[in-house]
Amino acid sequence: MANEMTLKYGCNPNQKPSRIFMKDGGELPVRVLNGKPGYINFLDAFNSWQLVKELQAATGLPAAASFKHVSPAGAAVYVPLSDTLRKIYFVDDLELTPMASAYAAARGADRMSSYGDWAALSDTCDAATARLLAREVSDGVIAPGYTEEALEILRKKRKGGYNVVQIDPGYVPAPTEHKDVFGVTFEQGRNELKIDAGLLENLPTANKTLTEEAKRDLIVSLITLKYTQSNSVCYVKNGQAIGVGAGQQSRVHCTRLAGNKADNWYLRQCPKVLNLPFKEGIRRADRDNTIDVYIGDEYMDVLADGQWEQFFTEKPEAFTREERRAWLDTMSGVALGSDAFFPFGDNIERARKSGVAFIAQPGGSIRDDNVIATCDKYGIAMAFTGIRLFHH
Repeated sequence: MANEMTLKYGCNPNQKPSRIFMKDGGELPVRVLNGKPGYINFLDAFNSWQLVKELQAATGLPAAASFKHVSPAGAAVYVPLSDTLRKIYFVDDLELTPMASAYAAARGADRMSSYGDWAALSDTCDAATARLLAREVSDGVIAPGYTEEALEILRKKRKGGYNVVQIDPGYVPAPTEHKDVFGVTFEQGRNELKIDAGLLENLPTANKTLTEEAKRDLIVSLITLKYTQSNSVCYVKNGQAIGVGAGQQSRVHCTRLAGNKADNWYLRQCPKVLNLPFKEGIRRADRDNTIDVYIGDEYMDVLADGQWEQFFTEKPEAFTREERRAWLDTMSGVALGSDAFFPFGDNIERARKSGVAFIAQPGGSIRDDNVIATCDKYGIAMAFTGIRLFHH
């Protein structure tokens, strides 16, 4: 491993020179096994690696993340996928190992946002995971190791230019970190806060019951938020993020954005959507986009304009607002984390529409009583963690 690596350019082509290097003169903790990762690739790689490493340490399960623009589009720990999830993630034709299943879940919950992602794996990339990566639109992957078969598969992707990065899993960064902005150097201690079930013991709500699955999901949510650009909110179900709202100036907008993504994830599982009569040969990306249109109000325009013939063998019936709401009303057991306190009960009102039953947030708002009362109104169990997870 070298002390520095020259990059083609920074965030944009006009930003030169560009490099990554170790200020202390030590060796970089990464090796490029294939391709030529860029500045943004490495930002995604280092943030996503920290996320999956912490998820694996906290749960003992293989973990994966799908990153875009220095925030996770999705993250997951290994939980066996149902036949329905395998179908909506387009992996029902593959044999999946635990590592491959974790990445399928991380990428599958929000496939539109994950298009062209950077993947992170907590454990060695095996052939099954490589085959999944090879057929998706992805910029690169970081993992602590790769099997020979996996490397052979990945080196053929993108005409041999796919970015494959190996990180030293034993690397420990300096306890103090620096960032230059406008010629001024900022310094802070690294956020080494350990996130585990111990943060979920203060429950001010009437409902004080957290199942083991809920604790796991809340931990997944909080660790995901730790590496999501703030403000941020994350919905989790069955060990995977199903909706991430990142970088919004208003918390309720985070809650709405993430909630809409969670709704889309669940709507895709409705039999009416699962049984859409797609034509043979429609690409996965086109299916994703078409499904998003179908489960939204704009599908009425598609029907009127006759555009359905591009994708379907026959005209599907519209998925009405009433049908969508009736299906969403069966959604339950969702966990929700927030990187800072909820200032108003409107966040809870929106969250419960997406089946949220468990919440973890720092607490500390002058309106905590209103937030607690709103949770009690719907029987939601909420933990005050006492810790903020801003990431900038």
